[in-house]
Amino acid sequence: MNRLLLPLIAVQGWWVRRREVLPAATGPTSGIEGSAAAPLRVLVIGDSTAAGCGAVTHERAFAGSFARALQRRISGSVAWTVLGRPGATIGRVRYRLVPEAPEVRDIVVLLVGVNDILGGTPTAQWEGDLTAVVEELAAGAGAVIVSGIPPFDAFSSLPRPLRSFLDERGRALEGAARTVCAHRPRVRWSGTRDRVVVDADFFARDGFHPSPTGYQRWADVVAADLAEQWRSAA
Repeated sequence: MNRLLLPLIAVQGWWVRRREVLPAATGPTSGIEGSAAAPLRVLVIGDSTAAGCGAVTHERAFAGSFARALQRRISGSVAWTVLGRPGATIGRVRYRLVPEAPEVRDIVVLLVGVNDILGGTPTAQWEGDLTAVVEELAAGAGAVIVSGIPPFDAFSSLPRPLRSFLDERGRALEGAARTVCAHRPRVRWSGTRDRVVVDADFFARDGFHPSPTGYQRWADVVAADLAEQWRSAA
């Protein structure tokens, strides 16, 4: 990135942070898809995307969409719980959310990274905190899946060169996350680049958070990866 563009990027970043902030989804933070006994217990944990910003209820946000997508792929039912906080970084997930997480779960989906990219979390710090988070979550779950975020370069609502700058930072954190996941047998990386259709319908009215359509597309990709891992481990 051309360092001469950094002042412009700083101004653009200030402008973006002053835009509308969508509220988290409302309604129940848990639910069940399917009617079979002994459902798979899924925890979705993370930042504003886990909290469902951009959707009215969690049923229409990532957690509900993921449970439906996974239930279609397995023979059984899926009970989901969501624990999300808008603005959460990997550090906040580690020290604030993980201690609040329910102890009984079969599958954990971690949605985090956007605020670390926006806030400039150093790659080494990100890798260290992510390692601690997935190891603690994996200790009480059969599988942990770390989802990549849709690439910032596809966020047409963000001006250039800001979105190119953020996308570059995102690639660095994504590379570190892949390394963390690759060295842990019950942890899997689920990438979204070139796998999730990111167009105008993907976004909510703020042009930043996913819409219900966007959450569904994203959840379908993660559910496909998780179902493959779950079947392999069975």
